[in-house]
Amino acid sequence: MSACLSGCEVDAVETAAPAARQWHVRRLGLQPYRSIWQAMQAYTDARGADRADELWLLQHPPVFTLGQAGRWEHVLAPGDIEVVPVDRGGQVTYHGPGQIVAYPLIDLRRLGLGVRELVCRIEQAIIDTLASYSVSADRRSGAPGVYVGEKKIAALGLRVRRGCSFHGLAFNIDMDLEPFARINPCGYQGLQVCQLLDFQPGLRLSDVEDRLIEQLSRQLGLSVLPADPNVPAISTLEALHD
Repeated sequence: MSACLSGCEVDAVETAAPAARQWHVRRLGLQPYRSIWQAMQAYTDARGADRADELWLLQHPPVFTLGQAGRWEHVLAPGDIEVVPVDRGGQVTYHGPGQIVAYPLIDLRRLGLGVRELVCRIEQAIIDTLASYSVSADRRSGAPGVYVGEKKIAALGLRVRRGCSFHGLAFNIDMDLEPFARINPCGYQGLQVCQLLDFQPGLRLSDVEDRLIEQLSRQLGLSVLPADPNVPAISTLEALHD
């Protein structure tokens, strides 16, 4: 699932649930894509009803990912950058250093959320983070993600399995945008992208992460419990599988 349907209206303060639960927040730094993808799958498959929700924040080395609905025709000229077909929703996108990638691993049933509402709340968290930097952004019906004017600044693609989410969002902060010209971003020919640095020079990615964590936590009604900056070992997770 990657689309936010029309009629999606979420306010960060008035509609977010009370922060009655915690989630473990891991700031993982630069991580290879494939190993994180495998770890997300393993964490989701190993979850029991009481296993903690988590938020993983990281950056990836340059990689294109192609969602389940993705068409190879949208990968125009990848060059030396690997293309990885994955099990999330959506089309093709790019990840690289200077982009915040956030993976919310949450039990939707426990939080009483549907997939559509989860998508909308994630988008709203990004919009509110941008607003804190005096950048006005919005969403588009049928074209998931967050836009500043005509340019896309954040992409969104999720997978829900056994009632739990993995994959997540990619938020352009301070990166080399050239690889986006090698694809049709999110399957849209000619779609332009931008980054927060275009509007707020001199910012630090870690500060933007702080604000994004705050807004995601408010939208999902979760309080932050900082966790070790390490990915849970896949062998450990598999041992916990019900």
